[in-house]
Amino acid sequence: MPLRNQRTISSLQTLQSSVKWHHMEHKAASLWDAYAGLLCHQSMILATNSSYVDPYIQFEIQLHIIEAAFKMVFSIPQLDEVRGLGTCAEDMVDLVSLYQNILNIYEDTLLILVSKDLYKLQILKEMAVWMHEDSSYLQERVMVIISRVLNFASRKVREYTSVDAPCLGVLAAELSLLCSHDDPSITCQASLGMYHLLCIAKCQNADIEKNKPTTWAERGSCCLLESSPDVDFLPKVLQRNKTKIAQNVGQTLLPSLLTDFVWSLLMKLSEPDYKTASEAASILNLTLENYAQKVTMVSKIVDAIYKQLSGNSFHNMKQALLRVITLLTRTSPKKVIFQLMDYPVPADNTVILMWQAAGSESSVAPHVLKTILLILKGKPGEMEENQMDRRRFSLDATNMMPVAASQALCTLLPVGSYKKAVAQFFPQLLVALMLQLFYSTELRLMPEARPLYAQDALRVLLNCSGLQNVDIALKKKNCWNQFSQALYHHHGVYLVAKTLSDYNFPQFPETLHYLYKISVEGPRRSEDSIITTIFLTELLNNFFRDPFPEEFLVLFRNWVNDSNPAVCKLSLQKLASMAPVINEIENACSLLVAILGAFASKDKTVVIRALVTLRRLLGKLDKMTYSTLCTQIASSYCPLMDHSNGGIRSMAIRHFGELLRDMSQYMWMLSPVVLGALVPLILFLEDVEIRVVKACKYTLEICASQLKWSTSYFQKDKKFNFEMVVLNICNNLIISHESYITDLISDTLGFLGSSRTYLKRGALILIGYLAKLGGHLLFRDEIEVMFEVIERVLRDEDPVIRELAERTRSIFKEIAHGMTSSTIKQSFRRVIKFIYVKKLKPLYYYNWPQDEEDSPTDMKNGKEGCAEETEEGMIYKEFNKI
Repeated sequence: MPLRNQRTISSLQTLQSSVKWHHMEHKAASLWDAYAGLLCHQSMILATNSSYVDPYIQFEIQLHIIEAAFKMVFSIPQLDEVRGLGTCAEDMVDLVSLYQNILNIYEDTLLILVSKDLYKLQILKEMAVWMHEDSSYLQERVMVIISRVLNFASRKVREYTSVDAPCLGVLAAELSLLCSHDDPSITCQASLGMYHLLCIAKCQNADIEKNKPTTWAERGSCCLLESSPDVDFLPKVLQRNKTKIAQNVGQTLLPSLLTDFVWSLLMKLSEPDYKTASEAASILNLTLENYAQKVTMVSKIVDAIYKQLSGNSFHNMKQALLRVITLLTRTSPKKVIFQLMDYPVPADNTVILMWQAAGSESSVAPHVLKTILLILKGKPGEMEENQMDRRRFSLDATNMMPVAASQALCTLLPVGSYKKAVAQFFPQLLVALMLQLFYSTELRLMPEARPLYAQDALRVLLNCSGLQNVDIALKKKNCWNQFSQALYHHHGVYLVAKTLSDYNFPQFPETLHYLYKISVEGPRRSEDSIITTIFLTELLNNFFRDPFPEEFLVLFRNWVNDSNPAVCKLSLQKLASMAPVINEIENACSLLVAILGAFASKDKTVVIRALVTLRRLLGKLDKMTYSTLCTQIASSYCPLMDHSNGGIRSMAIRHFGELLRDMSQYMWMLSPVVLGALVPLILFLEDVEIRVVKACKYTLEICASQLKWSTSYFQKDKKFNFEMVVLNICNNLIISHESYITDLISDTLGFLGSSRTYLKRGALILIGYLAKLGGHLLFRDEIEVMFEVIERVLRDEDPVIRELAERTRSIFKEIAHGMTSSTIKQSFRRVIKFIYVKKLKPLYYYNWPQDEEDSPTDMKNGKEGCAEETEEGMIYKEFNKI
């Protein structure tokens, strides 16, 4: 004899002896076991319900017990079979009564649970699932209990101020399928249950809708949800009527619940039972047709569809799944597209099918292209900045979505319904794809491993935009092969712009406007500027005559000082070509000043290009305009004379001389700048690069001629000697510009800290001569500073430098020794020095030629003429005695 729960609970033993059905134990053992077990389960469920167990754990325990009770209760025989077990009329009445009580106890247990917590309506959903799993259960009775519990709950919620029933969406999905069941009795109960569920959902919406002026009737809600006592009739609207089900579910459920509804039906599409999957697909399609905008978690749904299709390429519901993509794209294009771009590239057949499904919705074509353009702003291969902030499903932190977007365009652009949208976004797509081509070549993508989808998409764009001839011409020019090589990518961009211009492409106005717009706003990356500059320049070259309109010249003026050296050089190159029309430009001065700003670039090629461009423009510039800037330009050359690059040094020095020659009539303005540049011009005569030495000689000769100095010595190239040049210049300085000597000494001291040996040697010699000639102009504190600087040089590793430093220090000692504390005597000494100019002999004999005379230079008489050193000394000595 089966244990029949062994009657282990003493309460059941007492119960068995008292209930009137005790005698049925032997006649209907299955009923008695179900009854006894159900009482045991009910006591445990209610005991748990009254405990202080965590609600989640409590529900899990109760659900487990309810499932066991479910299998026990609904596995009992049909009522007709139960009646057959009785031997008399009384037995039959008792059996039917016991049967009914079993069902009532199960139903009462559910009512008690639901009355305390509407969340436990979730149990009803599980019951529908258990019923679906095994057709041997008493399905009609299950549906009766489900509809009764929902009826109870719908009446109960009217007493609540707020309703929280998060399981309604999932339960609605189960009931919607049962509303079309083959068994009319199940269909009837399912529609009744759905009606009560929607009534609960209406109460759930009450808190949200009560403050809104719009009524349910104004929102188009059907009469099903209106207050009406005709409960027997209204649920019939839902029987086998998928349209009404979708309409009322879509209108009534909150977005989160409707999402659960859609998700549950979506999972049903993979059911092995084709009828169930087909019913689910039909309801799902009808719901999304009108209420897809309420669905949340779109990305999750799209990902689930991808997994279903990837797992089974011959999926029975493939078209239904793809239709879901289409309907979701209609209301949430951005979410769908972003998810579709997040799969590995190159895209597999499944993703391509999903792209096609998304592209079939023509009404949102502009939104789809906008989203793709947003993705194309990204750079493939970039790492996500913060992986915790990422909301994508893929685990790969590397952003390859732009590559996927490029591949997607190859699929979407040829779609006929996209023709208008493609025309609208042609400039944006053109520029974005050229940028992606640049990024792709940087990734070193091998054609056989991962094609250049951006290139393919660009060609598709041209062909879809009526520019087939442009594509053919570019192919003949080998443009597409050049794009695949990073070194020639910029030339490829040039070819595209040039070919489009040659064919007078009709999209020129909007393309030019877009390029101007992004140029003004500023691109996200410096690489973007290169492409923009090349493309815009070439379009302007072909559609405008120089000079460009002012608004475009402003762009080039700004690009001269761009952070990207390539952009600077491109802009400078274009500006150089406008030399013939420089005087036609309204703001030529601002353009030249911008070029001067490029002199400060850390990139030597930019500086060289700026020097060349400026010189070319100055050669054609109107002299009046030139004169207003000549001092500023000359001053800008001076820092470059000491540049680390020999080419820049030589160009700056030579261009400085050419400016002086151009502006010879304005020498009164330039004289201070010339004297300020004199130190580097002298010191770099000792440069190790011949081109720099030649530039210095060239410019110094111009300076000397402009300052009315003797220039004969600079012509003696064969007997050129650095110290002789210094002697010549210093003697001219003391005569014509004595007041500048202290400034020149200060400038020269700065070169003693140079790492270049020849500069330190030359600086020591120049300081010595300047101090010897202008020592009377120095103050004691200035001499002390100079002593400190010279002391540091005395420790130099180079023996020649140490020797020159020692000689220079002795010169300063002589000057310091001859100083007097008397202000009157010091002033008199300066007057004497001002009147009498002594003839100096060489001080250092640095690299002195063997056949050179001891006095290589002639002194010029200043003011009162020349005097011998002894005469000057005698006068000063007599004054010193006073």
